[in-house]
Amino acid sequence: MVTNVGCDRWISTELAQSSRVGHQVSEPPPPGTWHRRVPGSSSPTCRPSAGSSSHTRSAAYVSVDVTDAEQIAVNIAIDLGPLRALVNSAGIGWAQRTIGKDGEFASAHNLDAYKRVLAINLVGTFDCIRLAATAMSQLDPTATGERGAIVNMTSVAAFDGQIGQAAYSSSKGGVVGLTLPVARDLSAVGIRVNTVAPGLIDTPIYGEGEASEAFKAKLGESVLFPHRLGKPEELASMVIELLTNSYMNAEIVRVDGGIRMPPK
Repeated sequence: MVTNVGCDRWISTELAQSSRVGHQVSEPPPPGTWHRRVPGSSSPTCRPSAGSSSHTRSAAYVSVDVTDAEQIAVNIAIDLGPLRALVNSAGIGWAQRTIGKDGEFASAHNLDAYKRVLAINLVGTFDCIRLAATAMSQLDPTATGERGAIVNMTSVAAFDGQIGQAAYSSSKGGVVGLTLPVARDLSAVGIRVNTVAPGLIDTPIYGEGEASEAFKAKLGESVLFPHRLGKPEELASMVIELLTNSYMNAEIVRVDGGIRMPPK
């Protein structure tokens, strides 16, 4: 089961194509699908049609709001098979300084925006964990004694938050903070929990064309080595390793080429 938003769909694709992880989630459905609604959601559940390949037939795409517990599609994942893996990568950003330049209270950071970023990035992550882990706890353990594995997506902003990133860094720092206590909670039922902190990853968020490539090249200069943005498959590779390596637990792993973000 993978939660994602926007450019994070590339992570979902890499995971779904890996032979090392069970297929629980697919990209938005191709033509020729049938739909059914998720209770509480205005968006349909989509399953590939009978003419699709056996690979895609074991996946479902569901559009949900992770701030609404009733929409989190654990039951749909269970319908596809035993829920052994959860990847939490749904998240949003917000850029605003804590106070305005004019010294007016009205110019201070938008508190509703701050709460929304935390609701999606932090509370949504924990809600998915508690529900998916409950389903995992009901499974028989595997040969390694595990019932499941969870990987959360945070960001280097959890450690190197830049100017204007108070909301985003707070939310991602919270995901770092919950990793160890939740891993300790779930150890009793054989569920591992790890977190990945990506740096600058090359996704469609940067756009296309010469200007985009020049911008990405400039950003890559700040990476320690190699001097470029990370590839989606490099990030997905670490996620897969954390899902499948039975001795990885309660860790936060940076996938960032050694970058340390400057103040701005």
